[in-house]
Amino acid sequence: MAFQTLRARWVSFLGTVVALVLGVAQVAAMGLLLTTAFDLPDRPVERFAGAPAVVVPDSPNWDPAQHDLGIRSPQAARGLSPELRDKVAATGETVVDRAFYAQLSDGPKDQVGHPWAVARFGGYRLTSGAAPTGDDQIVVPSDQARTGAKVTVLTASAVRTYTVSGTVAPVGYEDAVFFSDQEAARLSPRIDALAALGPPAAVKAAAGDQADVLTGADRHKADASEAEDRETLDNTITLVPVMASVAGTTAVFVVASTFAFAVVQRRREVALLRAVGATPRQVRKMVRNEALLVGGVSSAAGVVLGLFGAQLLADMLISMGVSPSWFTITPSLHWTVLAPLAGAFLVGLLVSVGGAAAAAGRAGAVQPIEALREAAVDDTGVTPGRALLGGAALVGGLGWTAWIATGSPVTVLSPTVYVVSLMVPVLAAAILAPMAVGPLTRLLMWPWRNSAGPTALLVRQSALTSRRRTAATVAPVLLTVGLAFSLLAATDSLGAARDSGLQHQVTAPYALAPDGTPGISTEVVDRVARVPGVKIAAPLLTTIYEKDEDRYDENDGMVVDTAALKRAMNLEVVAGSLDDLNDDSMAVADLWHLDVGSTQTLLMADGSTVRLKVAAVYKALRGEDVAYLPPRFARTAQYARDGLARRAYITLDPGTDRAAAEAAIRKAVAGADATFLTRDELVASEAAYARHLNEVRQRSTALIIMLFCFIAILNTLLMATADRRRDLAVLRTSGATPRQVLRFFVAESLLVSAIGVVLALAAGAANLAGLWGALYQLFGATPIVVPYTVVLGVTVVSALLAVVGTVLPVGAALRARAVQLIGARE
Repeated sequence: MAFQTLRARWVSFLGTVVALVLGVAQVAAMGLLLTTAFDLPDRPVERFAGAPAVVVPDSPNWDPAQHDLGIRSPQAARGLSPELRDKVAATGETVVDRAFYAQLSDGPKDQVGHPWAVARFGGYRLTSGAAPTGDDQIVVPSDQARTGAKVTVLTASAVRTYTVSGTVAPVGYEDAVFFSDQEAARLSPRIDALAALGPPAAVKAAAGDQADVLTGADRHKADASEAEDRETLDNTITLVPVMASVAGTTAVFVVASTFAFAVVQRRREVALLRAVGATPRQVRKMVRNEALLVGGVSSAAGVVLGLFGAQLLADMLISMGVSPSWFTITPSLHWTVLAPLAGAFLVGLLVSVGGAAAAAGRAGAVQPIEALREAAVDDTGVTPGRALLGGAALVGGLGWTAWIATGSPVTVLSPTVYVVSLMVPVLAAAILAPMAVGPLTRLLMWPWRNSAGPTALLVRQSALTSRRRTAATVAPVLLTVGLAFSLLAATDSLGAARDSGLQHQVTAPYALAPDGTPGISTEVVDRVARVPGVKIAAPLLTTIYEKDEDRYDENDGMVVDTAALKRAMNLEVVAGSLDDLNDDSMAVADLWHLDVGSTQTLLMADGSTVRLKVAAVYKALRGEDVAYLPPRFARTAQYARDGLARRAYITLDPGTDRAAAEAAIRKAVAGADATFLTRDELVASEAAYARHLNEVRQRSTALIIMLFCFIAILNTLLMATADRRRDLAVLRTSGATPRQVLRFFVAESLLVSAIGVVLALAAGAANLAGLWGALYQLFGATPIVVPYTVVLGVTVVSALLAVVGTVLPVGAALRARAVQLIGARE
C-alpha cells in the first residue's frame, strides 16, 4: 500500500523528495569538507627540496593547533644557537637560512628575505647577473626588477636602496629577495634553519635533542607555506562547522516540515483508512514505510549530489580566501569520504521518518467517527502538545536572548557560537507559527475588511480554516528572512560597535597605517619622530611566554613608550596607574586576573628571562588583551614576529603649526609605503580589516541558508498549491473567472509571505534586543545597524518565489481545466 500510494500521489511527494535531496546534499557536502580538512595529503617540499636534511628548532611541548595563528614557539622564536650550528657544520657542508621581512617598495605584501646561499635548495637559478657579494646588493625574481637597477627595499629596521646584482626565475611558492650572507645576518640575527648536506645520521647525532632534523616529506614543515596552509585550514575548520550547524539545522527543519506537510495533505486518505477499520498502528506503519521509501531514494540521490557538489562549496571558500588554493575534494573509498556520506544518508532517513511519524501519529490516533470530521475540514484547534511545545519555544527563545544580553555578553564576540545562537529565536518563531497564523491573518487582512469583491474574504477564511497548511508554507519564508535579517544585522551592528570602541580608545588625532605592506618600519617611525612638535607611539607586537608545567602559555605584548601610550590611547585603567610604568614593569588586561604589585617571571622571544611588576590593570575585550611593555624589549619583536609596527599614533605638541606638521609628516613617509591618516580614517581602515573574516563567515553562512530556503519556499508553495485542485474546481464551479482564481491564489501567497515576514521580524527583533544589551555592556551605547536594502531584497525575492510557486501549478491546472471543458463540448 505504501508503494502504491507513492505511485499514485507522486506529485504530492515530489516536494518532499526535492527538499530531502537538497538537505542531504548540503549535509553531505559540508561533512566532506570537514573530514577532508582533517586528513590532507602530504604537501610537496619547496624551499629545501634540494637539501637532504633540514635542522630546525625543537619544540617538544608545543602543539601549534593549541596556540594562536602566527605565534612561534619559544624555541622557534629564539632560533638555533651558534653552538648548534658549529656542531652540525662538523658533519659536512651546512648552509644557514634566515627568513625575515624584506619587500621591494612596489613588491607583494608577503615578500620575504633570505641569504643567497640557501637559494639553490629551493630551485632558484640565476637568469642574469651575479650573486650578491656586497652588503648593498640583492637578487630578485626577474619579474620584479632588472639587473643593475637601483631599488628601494623595506625591512623591519630600515628603508634602504640596493643594487640588483642578478635575477632568478620566479617560483610559485614565494616571492623572495636574496641578500649577501652578512647583510642577511645583520637584518635578522635569528637562525631559522640549517640546510645540512652531511650524512643524515651524523646530522641527527650532532643535533641531539636540541633540534629536529627533517628528512623526506617532513622537510615541508620548514616551509613558510606550512604555516599559511595551517592558517587557511584553521579558517576552514572554524567556518565549516558553523555553516554546517546552521545550514544543517535549517535543512533538517525544512525537510521535516515539508514531509509532515505532505502527510497532513493526505489526512482524507488516513481518515478513510481509519473509517474502514485500519488500526492506528497500521496507519503509522504505512506512513513509516512511505517515509523509508522516500527517504532512502532521496537520501541516496542527495549523497551523490553532495559528493559532486562539495567541490563547488570548496571553490567558493577558496575564492573568499578562507581555504587554501589546493584544497580539493576527491571521491574515493577512504573513511574521510564514506563517513560523511553515510552520516548524511542516515540523517536523511531519520528526518524523513521523524517528520512523517510526527504528523501521522495524531491522524492515526483519532476514533473512526472523528476521522470523517477530520477529513472534512482542517482542524483549527491547537493540541496540548503543540501548545506546550510553542510555550517552551517562546520561553526558550526569549530566555536565550536575555541570557546573552545580561549573563554572557562576550558570546557575541565569538562568531562560531553566536551564529548558532541567532537560530534559537528564529526556530522558536517557526514552532509558534501554527498558533500565530490566526491572529496575524486577522491583523494583516484588517485593512481589507470592507473591500469590494469576495477575494479578501476568501483569502482570509482560507488561511483561517487551513492553519496547518498556512503554517507549513510560512515556515520557509520565516527561516529565510529571519536568519538573513538576524545574521546580517548582527554582523553590521557588531562591526559598528567595534568601530565605536576603537574611536573611543584612540585619542591621537593622526595615525600612520601600512600601505601595501604588513607593517611600518622603525626607520619610518624615527623619521616622523624627528619632525618638530610631533610625538609618535608605534607599538611593536611581540610575544611573552609563561611556563605552565611542561607547556608554555603565550600572550601578546606591545612594546611602546609609556608617555607616548598615554598621549595616544585612552586605556580604561581599573587598578594601578600608567604613571607607574618603568623599564621593569608592565600594564596588563583585567582578563589575565593579575594583581597590581605582583611580579611575573616571563620568557621573552629572544630567549631572555625577565621579572616584571604589574603596574596597571586595564579593561579589555577578549582578543584585545595585551601586555604593554617598556621600550627595552623592542628587540624581541623581530624574534617573535616581523619587527614591524602594525600602526602608529601621532599627536602634536601645543602650539605646533598643524599644516606645517602635516606636510612634514607626509614628506617623511614618502616612498616608505605608509599612509598618513586622520583618526577617523584609521578607524575605518582598522574596522574593515578586523571584521573581514567575521563577515566572510556570517555572510557565507547566510548565503547558503538563503539559497536553500529560497528553493524551499518555491518547493513548498508548489507542493501546497498543486494539491488544491478541489479548491480551484469549487471556485470555477461557483463562477469565478480564471483571472479571479489566479488573483485569489496570488493574494493568498502574498498573505503567507507577509505572515512569515512578520514572524521573522519578531524573531530578528528579539535577537537584536539581546545583541544591543550585550554590546551595551561591552562597548557602551552603540547603534544597531540593519542592512535594510539587503533584508528588503531577501524579503522581495522570497515573496516573488512564493508567488511563482503558486502561479505555476494554478496556471497549469487552469489550462488542464480548459482542455477538459473543450473536450466535453465536442
